[in-house]
Amino acid sequence: MASIIDNLVLRACLSLFVLFPFTAFAGDAAPATRTLQVAGERLLVLSYHDIRDDVARKGDPDGYAVSTQNFAAHLDWLSGQGYHPVSLGDVLAASRGERALPDKAVLLTFDDGLRSVYTHAFPLLRAYGYPALVAVVTDWVDLPAGRQVDYGPRMFTHDDFLTWAQLREMQATGLVEVASHSHHLHHGVQSNPQGNMTPAAITRRYDATAHRYESESEYCARIRADLQASADALQRELGVRPRAIVWPYAAYNSVSNGIAETLGMSVSFDLEGREQKVGRDLHGLARLLLSDNPSIGDLAYELRHDEDVAGVRAMQVDLDYVYDADPAQLDRNLDALLERVKRIGPTHVFLQAFADPDGNGSADALYFPNRHLPVRADLFNRVAWQLRTRAGVKVLAWLPVLGFEPPDATQRRALALPERAGDIFRLDPSNPHARALITDIYEDLAIASYFEGLLFHDDAYLRDDELPRLGSAEARSHLLVDVTHELKRSAERWRPKLLTVRNLYARTVLEPKSQQWFGQRLDTFLTAYDYTALMAMPWMEGEHRRPAAWMRELTDAVRAHDPTFNKTLFELQTRDWRAGTPIPGDTLQALVRQLQADGVRHLGWYPDDFIRDQPRLPDVRGSLSARSFPYEER
Repeated sequence: MASIIDNLVLRACLSLFVLFPFTAFAGDAAPATRTLQVAGERLLVLSYHDIRDDVARKGDPDGYAVSTQNFAAHLDWLSGQGYHPVSLGDVLAASRGERALPDKAVLLTFDDGLRSVYTHAFPLLRAYGYPALVAVVTDWVDLPAGRQVDYGPRMFTHDDFLTWAQLREMQATGLVEVASHSHHLHHGVQSNPQGNMTPAAITRRYDATAHRYESESEYCARIRADLQASADALQRELGVRPRAIVWPYAAYNSVSNGIAETLGMSVSFDLEGREQKVGRDLHGLARLLLSDNPSIGDLAYELRHDEDVAGVRAMQVDLDYVYDADPAQLDRNLDALLERVKRIGPTHVFLQAFADPDGNGSADALYFPNRHLPVRADLFNRVAWQLRTRAGVKVLAWLPVLGFEPPDATQRRALALPERAGDIFRLDPSNPHARALITDIYEDLAIASYFEGLLFHDDAYLRDDELPRLGSAEARSHLLVDVTHELKRSAERWRPKLLTVRNLYARTVLEPKSQQWFGQRLDTFLTAYDYTALMAMPWMEGEHRRPAAWMRELTDAVRAHDPTFNKTLFELQTRDWRAGTPIPGDTLQALVRQLQADGVRHLGWYPDDFIRDQPRLPDVRGSLSARSFPYEER
């Protein structure tokens, strides 16, 4: 937190993790790690920061401070509700199969190494016999006189942080284990030419003087040097090397975790979700961040409510609408988008990461640095980060699966499926060179940008006469699923725990024989992805005279495969492309009400023309906002 910008990055990051925690889904290929069938199995991890006597009941300047009274009440409530405290050593032993975790196991963690852990939390931990993991920024421990750290509501000094002597005293009791919170990664670094600051642990720094990004080797060397310095300091002062890394801002990737592993830190934590099964792999353990000084009632709600109940409201955004060759106009476009997203209040934005100015459905260029296609503008990272931090939404990167147009004509012919009029240009998914190109693009996207999921474009289809050696529609469908899983794995090297959504044509649900035409199946998608974005677009399907009846037929057909509509997102069209006119607002709202009455939980819309206010703000707020009271504030 070395600057005001860094502090804003922290606050925005943590707020989003609290408001929109990820849920683990079983759709993707299972990792090669074995989940141990031990008693209890589930591990709850709680994340605390500052514990103070004078925290306001609500609205304290430090949103992550918890009052001493509420913290004591948490410990009492956990004990009374049958939770069993465990240490990091217990978790490691369970992961090795040496001893089982107790039922309702809970691990307490404290981030940033604040003095209040010693003065306020530690006496209560001893009284209740609760072990804890304390993660310290080693550069802040025993902060030298004269140095200050911008911690948000005020500047923090030596008296706000733990000393080595206090850490040794707590460690000697056996109740407290000390983890690394990095040596000096608790800040933002420049992540793009526009100057946005993103977490240092996951960002390839942009050098504004040299006009270049940090290379992978430079990035790895920087992270390794920092973690080495932290581990060495803990070894020197406490006599033991850390076994866990708690990443600042919960920002990490598989590369950074791999570096930590080589330095003896085999456990890492994030802030996505609240509990998990304990398996062999202990990287990326979910934690519940305690914010806004939660009471016992607040804590009980967080632990008992079903995270899957909340519906998705997804706004699909063309980055082509934001882009302008004039930087001043581009800034105005971005401001208009951010203001609209804030006023509508969706949960997710599906943000276009490719340039398609000719509207043919394939990528002519990309909005991020990459190895294969032209860069129209280095823009995706900037827009995605601002949507996340200023508008408070999850951002999913929207990219083609096969529809990338190599600029070299020879390469294009060698890698593509045969081109035909009316079809999207697509690369051949059975060609290993084409797949390598696409995989590189997805990895480059993840290197360059922060996002929380992937929307696979509607170009992922194979006609019944394409790749005939595959035979059945089922074989073509599985090939495309395999491709998307490979793309997800490529991106997850740099952006872990990605949500996956894939577009599906409605005709494949209403007319099962059309599965042969596209190589797409709803049942397959429901298993393979977190959500299926069903293009519920009656005007596109020529059903403009009976949209409500057509939509009910589609809903009934989906219910046969997804009875609770848990994994199907109905994506509505807001424009009649054939007529070139917007869908009337009252019609859009009536369709939404009908879908909700029929049990549909997840809704999206496309396109959203934030420049021309289409659909009109009152219509989209009234029908597709995620807010419980979505109307315009006065």
